[in-house]
Amino acid sequence: MRLPKLDDDTIDVEQTKNTAWINCKTREDATAQFETSLKQTGAGYFDFYLLHNLGEMRTQYFDNFDLWSWVQEKKVQGLIKHVGFSFHSTPEELEAILTAHPEMEFVQLQINYADWENPAVQSRACYEVARKHGKPVIIMEPVKGGMLATPPKSVEKILKDTEPDASPASWAVRFAANLEGVITVLSGMSNVEQMQDNLSYMKTFDGLSEKEKETLDKAQEELKKIPLIPCTTCNYCAKVCPKEIGISGSFTAMNYLTLYGSKPQALHQENWLVGGHGRKSATECVKCGKCEEVCPQHIKIRDELEKVVEGLLK
Repeated sequence: MRLPKLDDDTIDVEQTKNTAWINCKTREDATAQFETSLKQTGAGYFDFYLLHNLGEMRTQYFDNFDLWSWVQEKKVQGLIKHVGFSFHSTPEELEAILTAHPEMEFVQLQINYADWENPAVQSRACYEVARKHGKPVIIMEPVKGGMLATPPKSVEKILKDTEPDASPASWAVRFAANLEGVITVLSGMSNVEQMQDNLSYMKTFDGLSEKEKETLDKAQEELKKIPLIPCTTCNYCAKVCPKEIGISGSFTAMNYLTLYGSKPQALHQENWLVGGHGRKSATECVKCGKCEEVCPQHIKIRDELEKVVEGLLK
């Protein structure tokens, strides 16, 4: 299918999502999210509407509530222009969903150069399934929750040796934007400087050169040598943790310790990202496993929290 080309500098695109698997017991609970979004945005309709985070046990909520037919009804009513779904699971599951629901118009996938061949994420394989079904792709997590904006020094050196003035984040975004069939790349900007950086290279981006591709290949190989926790700080775990543990904050601090070896600085991050945000320490974990049921990255969270306690908090 062909989606509209967004080439007007003043265009305003509205997108929102439906999280049927979070605190929804009935179809009415799930569909009420749509009305809330319409009211809060004042948009009148949505250009792109996502069934959010399909895969594993989450898909059954969309099946049980028959949200597949519901979104088509909203399309007929003119309240949704294009409907698709975001996905964090295996390529086999993606194949099954797209086979069962060819009416879906696009897929939103986590794609970045660190996760392209990561067996826990399988970005490449999922992308290839989407393209096999002729679905355009929206890319999320191109900078992997900010990790690729401040990569390890050995990786940053590889990038800087090729383009001294280019930001590490620009390499990550360009890797994603270089793929065929991409509608847009969702860059999680948090300040004006980051937005200006994105615009500086994306306004005229016309694909990666062979030298740039080779540089990213080297960066990927270097990253594979470093055992990081693949957390993207989506914080789905935080919504279900009965002890209100600051899981993503602890993982960010632990990755900092792995990358830079400074325990004092890692503890500073731990204190700010966990306690400073009103969350509890990893020492409070009761190993219920609810966090692992909703983690898009399939992280063995309980095991990793034990490592946080042993390696950082003791």
